[in-house]
Amino acid sequence: MPHIPGWGIFCIIAIILCIVLYLLYKFGDKQQKKQQDARQQMYDNMQIVNMLVIDKKHMKISDAGFPKAIMDQMPKRASRSKGAVVKAKIGPQIVTLLCDEGIYDQVPVKAEVKAQISGIYIMGIKNTRNVAPPPPEKKGFMQKWATKNNSMIDEEINAGSEMKNGKNVKNMQQASKGQMKNKALNPSAKKNKSTKKRKNKNKKKKR
Repeated sequence: MPHIPGWGIFCIIAIILCIVLYLLYKFGDKQQKKQQDARQQMYDNMQIVNMLVIDKKHMKISDAGFPKAIMDQMPKRASRSKGAVVKAKIGPQIVTLLCDEGIYDQVPVKAEVKAQISGIYIMGIKNTRNVAPPPPEKKGFMQKWATKNNSMIDEEINAGSEMKNGKNVKNMQQASKGQMKNKALNPSAKKNKSTKKRKNKNKKKKR
């Protein structure tokens, strides 16, 4: 076998590392887009409900007591992981919900709140009676990462919606300016309408 110099081995290792990092970046970017699309859909389907929070804790999602239909739709990896679970009473029913890690510490126990819910997921809460929430629980690395990741995705969604709203406002302003210009360039249209009205009035009078 031919002898490979040290710099050659270094170049081969560097190329392999670059390829691995590129593949990891592409995979992470795809996952980020999927999460953003999923979260956007959750915001689109969000509704506000009044509910009484009975209990909350971090536990395995598979042990939280979700219906079989929901567990079948959930990925196996997600069902085996721990999540922020909230038990609440909505109307006459007691339901189990998943809570966003970013607002979990703000949820008071044994108190009524207004919650923004999408499916089984609590996206936000409003503590209407200003009840003091329990002391925050210690969070692991994955929970901290989920909180940070969700907040970054929310910021991107909010920035995108603000840009859309800005574009809509600009389009409306341009449309109104165009209408104003058309009215200024075609004053005869108003005159024609007024002359037609006068002619019709004169015809009625003659009759």
